Amino acid sequence: MVLGIAALVPGIAGAAAKPGDPPGALVPKTSATDLSKSVLIPHNDKQSTIDQLDAEMPNVGVANVLASANHSMRNLADCSSTETGALPINPSATSAYCWDTGDADTQLWLPQGITSSGDADDDGQWGTNKVLLSGWSYNADAAGDSAKKIPPVPGYDSDKNDWARVAFIDANDPTAMKYRWVLLVVPTSGGTNFRALTSHLGGMVWYGDKLIVTAHNGDTNALYFFSMSQILQATVNSSSVGAVSGGYSADGYQYVMPALGSYSYASGSTCTGDPTLPCFGSISLDRSTSPDTLVANEWFSSGGSTPARLFRYDLGSDYLPALNSAGQAVATQIYQTAAVGLQGAVSHNSEWYVDDARGGVGQHGILWKLDTSGSSAATCTSDIAYACWAQHSEAMSIWWSTQTVWSQTEWAANASAQWTTPAIPQRVLFAVPLSALG
Repeated sequence: MVLGIAALVPGIAGAAAKPGDPPGALVPKTSATDLSKSVLIPHNDKQSTIDQLDAEMPNVGVANVLASANHSMRNLADCSSTETGALPINPSATSAYCWDTGDADTQLWLPQGITSSGDADDDGQWGTNKVLLSGWSYNADAAGDSAKKIPPVPGYDSDKNDWARVAFIDANDPTAMKYRWVLLVVPTSGGTNFRALTSHLGGMVWYGDKLIVTAHNGDTNALYFFSMSQILQATVNSSSVGAVSGGYSADGYQYVMPALGSYSYASGSTCTGDPTLPCFGSISLDRSTSPDTLVANEWFSSGGSTPARLFRYDLGSDYLPALNSAGQAVATQIYQTAAVGLQGAVSHNSEWYVDDARGGVGQHGILWKLDTSGSSAATCTSDIAYACWAQHSEAMSIWWSTQTVWSQTEWAANASAQWTTPAIPQRVLFAVPLSALG
């Protein structure tokens, strides 16, 4: 097996590349028109709404959620061959875990965004705990889901609306990690009720006491944000979500996180496929900048011709995107890249790392290193020389204090790449050293 880091290669950044083609250098987008399309408008829930929900349900903290963890992560030695086969070839993972029975091969929920207490605080801890957060979205298109449990949102195809849940993973003991699910919800009726957040949950950032998530597919906003100090406990166990006779239910989940607010695109984009309008596929945190910044990437199909963009937003003292005098968040950097199929992006010291999650059965992805001079990628013996990254990988996140990059893989499809049984488990949560990315 031949392993190495490729040298910078020119590529063509003016249009999308084919999978495996070097994307070339990042192209800065600095025109007033480009910047105007990056504008985000904040929408905060009233304090009375937040207070009302707090009064309706017990408010617990992160530590209590971790203490009630009822699922165990499997260590690498206990993972199946199809799960370990999904790990990166080059660089190799220094930590890897597989999910508990049921979550490993369910086709109704898909792993997507990832963040951690390594984002939340530069010491890598939230209080005394080390925590990983894995975001999953509901796959309403999976065969056998005749109920289509996602309630329709006006103006959207109900089949494309995804519930969003987050695994709070207790990472204090790396040999015995365990987790508990928390359902993300949106307050309604002035805080006397709530509904499930409908989001693909492609990216998440836990920064300070805030959790910021992508919200395209279903909800009309670009981002939603939550507070780690507002995790509420359901009082009724039923299949309903929201107010029910005798209290509040969350489809059997014990905990919910209600959104504090959201950000919409000033351009009016709702991720409808118009390539001129932004559509955040994933987000991550960059602590190497001053101030710390939120970075976002777009996703376009590997079979398409539309180049994706990368966005950077300053973060403020409230741990949310900083606002200008007009009360808007505007990107401080926008780049265009020819890299395709980008499921996630992280940035560090002006370098960008993006993962192309190729969609074929058994295909490893490509992790590109990008800057304004060119692009590079690890090489290995594979069907494409640069296809050395994990299979069907999703978002990425840098754990700042340890300088490690965490990611996760998505698939539990069948041998024909269809979301029907029998499922082949290929889901793995893993980390690689940031220094190994080139």
